[in-house]
Amino acid sequence: MTTTTVSLRPRYEGSNICTWIGFKHVNYMVEEAVLDHLRQSGFPAGQLYERHGLCTDITDLDTKILTAFHIDDLAQATVKRVDGEGPLKLVVELTVERDGKTVKAVKSKVSVSFRLDPHGFDAVPPPAALEPHVVTHIGGAAEPVVVGDADPLDLLTAGRNAFAWAWRMPYFYCHFTERVQMSGYLRQLEEILDLFVADRGVSIKKLLDEQNWIPVVPHSRITFTDEARMEETLYTVFTVEEVFKRFTFTARMDCYVLREGKLVQTATGRITHGWAVIENRKDWSLVNFDDRLTDAITGKAGSLAGRGVS
Repeated sequence: MTTTTVSLRPRYEGSNICTWIGFKHVNYMVEEAVLDHLRQSGFPAGQLYERHGLCTDITDLDTKILTAFHIDDLAQATVKRVDGEGPLKLVVELTVERDGKTVKAVKSKVSVSFRLDPHGFDAVPPPAALEPHVVTHIGGAAEPVVVGDADPLDLLTAGRNAFAWAWRMPYFYCHFTERVQMSGYLRQLEEILDLFVADRGVSIKKLLDEQNWIPVVPHSRITFTDEARMEETLYTVFTVEEVFKRFTFTARMDCYVLREGKLVQTATGRITHGWAVIENRKDWSLVNFDDRLTDAITGKAGSLAGRGVS
C-alpha cells in the first residue's frame, strides 16, 4: 500500500509539564504510524524478523511540530510512500481537531532500512518488494576519529561551544538483540539537551521555578551513520550552532563509539529549541531569550565545554 491512515494517542509518559507532549513522544507517535503502515502493507515488523531475519530500522527521522499535542488528543496519522532508491522513504502527517477544525500538527520524513539479522538462524528470503531496501549493515561511511592519548570527551569538545556526555548503552535502548534503535537516540537527544542547560546554569527546573518557562522543540532530526551495539559506551556531543533573534537556537548532536582507538560516528542529528511561558494549565506562548539565557547558550557564562559521565 502506498498510503495508509491510523488513529493514535500520545503516551501518558510524554506529558511531563502540564498536559503538553514532548518532542520525543511526538516522534514515538510517528514511529507507531510507520509500523502500522508496514503492517497494513503486509510487512509487520515481528513477522519480518521471525520469518525472514529482517530487522526493521528507522534510520532517519526528520520531524517538524506545527501544533502542540495534549495528553488526550486523538491524532489521525497519514503515511505515504515516496519512490526512491536506498532506504524505504515515507512521509508522515499527523492532524488533530482544534475548535472544530482539523489542524496539521506534525510533518515527518522517515527512512526505513531492513537490516539482515547477523545471527545464524534459518530464514526465508526477503519479500521481493522489500529487497531494494535490505542491507547487511547500516551506514559505515563516516571517517573515524583517531583518539591517541586524548580523552574522548575533551577531544570532541575542544574549541567548541559544546557539551559531551559518555554513557553505557543499556539493553532497553536497543532492539533485535544487539543494536541501539531510533528511540534510544531520541532519549539521548533529550538527555543531552537537559544536561547541557543544567551545565550552563539554566536547567529546566530552574527556569520553571524562577520564570515559569518551559522548553519547546519545533524541529528535530536524527540520522544513523553506523551501528552502536548494546553495552558500548556512547560518546554524545551537543554543539550549539546558531541563536536566531533570541527566539530559538539550533544545535547538533553527534554520537560516537570507541573501537580500537578510534571514535566511530554512529548517529548525527539537529534540534531547534526555544522557551515558552506557561499562561495557564492549557496555554503557553513563546518568549524571547533574556540575557542570562542568551549568555548561557552562547557560552559566555562559564566554560565553553562541559562534560558528563554516567
